[in-house]
Parts: sequence; C-alpha cells; structure tokens
Amino acid sequence: MSERIPVKNISPVKVHQPDKNKHDNTYTPRSRIYVRSVSGMLENFRRFFGLFFMSLFALIPWLQFNGSQAVLFDFGAQRFNIFGLTLWPQDLTLLAWILIVAAFALFFVTTFAGRVWCGFMCPQTTWTFIYIWFEQKIEGSRHKRMKLDERKMDFDKLWRKTLKHISWVGIALLTALTFVGYFTPIDSLFIEFFNFSSGFWVVFWVLFFTLCTYGNAGWMREIMCTHICPYARFQSAMFDKDTFTVAYNAERGEKRGPRGRKVGREENRTKGLGDCIDCNLCVQVCPTGIDIRNGLQYECINCGACVDACNGVMEKMNYPKGLISFTSETELAGGKTKILRPKLIGYGIVLLLMSGLLVFEIVSRKPLELDIIKDRVPMYRETGNGLIENVFTLKILNKSQITQRYRVYVDNLEGHTLIGENEATVSGGEVFNLPLSIAINPKNLTQESTEFSFRVESIDHDNSPIKVQEISKFLYPDL
Repeated sequence: MSERIPVKNISPVKVHQPDKNKHDNTYTPRSRIYVRSVSGMLENFRRFFGLFFMSLFALIPWLQFNGSQAVLFDFGAQRFNIFGLTLWPQDLTLLAWILIVAAFALFFVTTFAGRVWCGFMCPQTTWTFIYIWFEQKIEGSRHKRMKLDERKMDFDKLWRKTLKHISWVGIALLTALTFVGYFTPIDSLFIEFFNFSSGFWVVFWVLFFTLCTYGNAGWMREIMCTHICPYARFQSAMFDKDTFTVAYNAERGEKRGPRGRKVGREENRTKGLGDCIDCNLCVQVCPTGIDIRNGLQYECINCGACVDACNGVMEKMNYPKGLISFTSETELAGGKTKILRPKLIGYGIVLLLMSGLLVFEIVSRKPLELDIIKDRVPMYRETGNGLIENVFTLKILNKSQITQRYRVYVDNLEGHTLIGENEATVSGGEVFNLPLSIAINPKNLTQESTEFSFRVESIDHDNSPIKVQEISKFLYPDL
C-alpha cells in the first residue's frame, strides 16, 4: 500500500513587476545613500587608520632593499621577495601559516570589538570614504548633492559631475598602478605606462583594477558590504553577548521625539520622552544607510559614524553622551561586560600558538634548497679503468637575495670519486644546474642500490655556513 501526499496546484505564480509607465525622474532601481559628513573622536581615529594603511600601501612598493625592490611578488619568476626573504612555490606552507595567523587575528578582534576591521581598516571602506570626501568637496554637502541630482542637467551640474568622475578615475588609476607595482617593478611600470610602452598584460591589469576601484568605491559602495562581502554573513558566529558593537540604548532613548533645547531633560522625562530627539543624523551619516536604532544589523560595519553624530547632538542638548556607543549586549541589559571569556581566550591562545609557529618557520627556514635529478638513461656506465659511474644533476636554489658560493660534498659512500665541478656560484634568487658524476670501484659495492647523501655548504660563511643535505642512491643492478 502506497500513500501519496496530496499536492495543491498553486500555479501560475503571480510575480509583481514595476510599472514601466511609472519610470519618471523619481524612480531609481536602487535608493542612493547620500552620506553626511561628521566629525568626532571615532571619525578622527578612522581617518588616521585609513590614511596610515593607505600610506603603507602606496609606500611599500617604492622601498629598496639590496639594490632591488624590497617587496615584489614576481609570478613570472615564481618567487616573492619580501625584503631579505625570498619565497618560492616550495614555501607554500609558510604562506599558509601567514593566512592562518591573519584569520585567527581577525576572529580574535571580531569577537572582542565586532566588525572594526570593516569600519576602520578595510580597503573598501577606506577608498569609499576617500571618494565621498572628493564628492563633498566638489558637489557640496549632503543636502546640496541631493538637490544637484534632482535638477536637470546644466553647466554647473555638468562641470561638477565631470570633475568628480575625473578625480575618481585618477584615484582609481593611481591605486591600480600601485597595486600592479607589487607584482612588477614599479619604477619602470609608471614610466612605461605613461609613455605607452607597457606590455599588453600590464595595461590590461592596470585598467582592470582601475575599473574595479572606480566601480566599487564610486558606484557600488555599500553593496560590496551588504551583498557581496562574505564576512558580513559569518560575523554572527563570532559575536556573543559581551562583544563590543555599535548599539543604541533603547531604554534611555525611547520614546523618541523632537523637543526644544530650553526644556530640561527631566521635564521631557515626565512627558514620556527619552533622550533621542529623532534628528535622524545617525542614519544620514551611516555609509550603509541603516538605522542603528532598529538594533544590530548585518549591514553595520562598526565605523562609529553614528556614535560621533549622536554624541554631537547630545552635547548640544546638554545630555550625557553615549546614547549610541560601542557597548555590549550584556552592558545594555544592565550587567557588566566580561572581557576574559572562554571564546576570546581560546582565539587568543590559538593566535599566539600560530604566531609562534610562523616565527619558528621563518627563523628555521634555510635560504638554500637542493634537488637531485638522477640520470636514468643510461642507469649507469662503466669507465675505461673499470669503475662504475652514475650521473647526477644538482639543482641548487639560492633563496637569499645575494650571490652565494657553494661547495658540494658526498657523504656515506666509501671509495667514491667525484667527477666534475664541485663548486658553484649562484646569484640571489636563482637556480643553478650543476652536472656531475660519481665513480666507484664495483668491489666497494655490496648491493644493487647504495644509499648516500649530497651535502651542499656555503663557502662565504666560515663561522656558520649554510648547508643542506639530500639523500640519493648509487645504482649498479648488475652486481
């Protein structure tokens, strides 16, 4: 006996679509956010962080180390130069450690202070506020920009819009050139790009990142934070009741409503009014366009703009500051925030452990690598004086950025004769192929495959020579 679940047919589904006849000047597929300028402690702090990291971003590619670019991620040569450290594809584990440390640092900070990375250090936020600053200087304040967009095109609107977009494109182009300068020599990049002698792929990537910067910071803005960036989605897994986030004290602020400055705070309390005067400034200064008074929302990037705006209003009203502040859910409920809690301690311990392992990996890393290629055709050969000879190619990789001299030794192979050059001079960041062969009297061989090792040592470091050892095998199947 089979039982079937009754199914109700509800097709056709009615889909609401906008009326095409109502697409007038007031219709927009997306409500544009006109961010109001704000001043205050958090705004100054955010600007400092933004300018600091932006300055680092612009300065680092121009730094020199040992006569070459200090930081250069050369994908063509398959090596990353970071001051005195050269990373190769073989050092992928080191890159993994760096990413793990960065991830746990992000988890730790988010658990403690919410999305402060998004609000104070994220490149999307930094460049968006830079674009907004140019927009304000050229088009005027929030109210003037709204009026400018509402009126028909005239000469004043044309030159302001043109100048704004020219400045946006200029910033985007400089950003793209700087970013590409991390992957190709930046000094020649600027010269070749502006005299139109750059290669196709260099021009392609510069224009590509120019378009990305212009589109993200100029047009998409909050869409990147609210719809594209995945960090806004999984942040809730890191939050707890003791996480410091931007929050509105509803118990103190409600019931909100306008009132005169001359009316005292206590008198307004008797009328049932809270401290919120419903000025809406906290919404106007928000780069993502949310109302923080509606509670914690995933769109909030913890930039603190609403905190500064609200504190300014409270100061004018002679009210205590902190109606909107960086606080925790526990503190809003009347409790005391627990700074040291199991989740935060756990992230901190793991972060310290991973950082220690990263430092150990860097310190213990040898700036020398050796690969051995055994000549298999022929597997061996007999010399004119009756010796058995095996041919090898040693690939010596100098991971440092200075020229080194190396000497080759053979260990654990009794009675051998090394044929060929046993010394090599290798430039910094280069791979040197050293062919050589080993001959031995067959009487000294007791098995078809004899294990031994090649040892390569630097000659220029007498006190503490850099050395590496790799195992190989001497073959004589006809034994």
